[in-house]
Amino acid sequence: MSHTAHIPSHRKPRRSASKLALRAGVAGGVLGTIAVAAAAGPANAEPVTETIEMPTLGSLDGDSAGLASAVAASAEASQQEALDQSLQTQEDAALHKAAKEAKKAKAEAERKAAAERAEKARLKAEQERKEAAERASRDAARTQLSTTSSSSDSGSSSSSSDSGSTASQNDSQTQAPSGSAAAIVAFAKAQIGDAYVSGGTGPNSWDCSGLVQAAYRAAGIDLPRISYQQSSMGTSVSLSNLQPGDILYWGSRSGSYHVAIYVGGGKYVGAQNPSSGVVEHSLDWDTPSGAVRIL
Repeated sequence: MSHTAHIPSHRKPRRSASKLALRAGVAGGVLGTIAVAAAAGPANAEPVTETIEMPTLGSLDGDSAGLASAVAASAEASQQEALDQSLQTQEDAALHKAAKEAKKAKAEAERKAAAERAEKARLKAEQERKEAAERASRDAARTQLSTTSSSSDSGSSSSSSDSGSTASQNDSQTQAPSGSAAAIVAFAKAQIGDAYVSGGTGPNSWDCSGLVQAAYRAAGIDLPRISYQQSSMGTSVSLSNLQPGDILYWGSRSGSYHVAIYVGGGKYVGAQNPSSGVVEHSLDWDTPSGAVRIL
């Protein structure tokens, strides 16, 4: 026998509904014929005791219902799988979006932090530059005063000696202020130890002109806010003839960059700088360029 010979399958072929109905009709006809023949037979013939079960339309309906149920279940399973896939896709998209937004937020935070650090460094450098400029200006003013004093000494040694003696005596004396001067001095001394803050006007932090303005306000006197405006007021006095409450200035009278209050005994109180705050110093620690008297 050839290897390619047809081998009959042992599976029962599927019967279509039309074929089953046809066979059921044929079977019904056969049963009818048998019944007529039995009626026409002899009266004494023995009754037929064997019955033949034939397929009914009900069984066919059961097969169709099972098939429909299986198809419906398969469709439902396919629909559920598609829904699950859709939900998974949405979840993946949401996670990706959240991760992207978190990365963007982190980058923005790092950018802001870097900008803040750069701004702090810039402000610190600016403050240091201003302090260096102030020191250089004070040194130049002291040099100019020293040069002027030397020229005056060479022209009139006796007069210079008397002036120096008067200044020395003024510095060594402890003057007792009274009235408005006492109020100004008391206020200024009460702020010693407070912080220096550029633009500060109290109550716990000051800049130089803010402290002078507040001290005079304690005595009922209103002064301008800026140092060069304060030093432009009143009457100019020499450093050898100072009185408590006088305003000391550094720089030119109409262009001063720093002011303080003379408190007597050759000392002054002022808001010096961020590192020192409000302090009391002797005149020779940082000799002023000049002084004015408001009282």
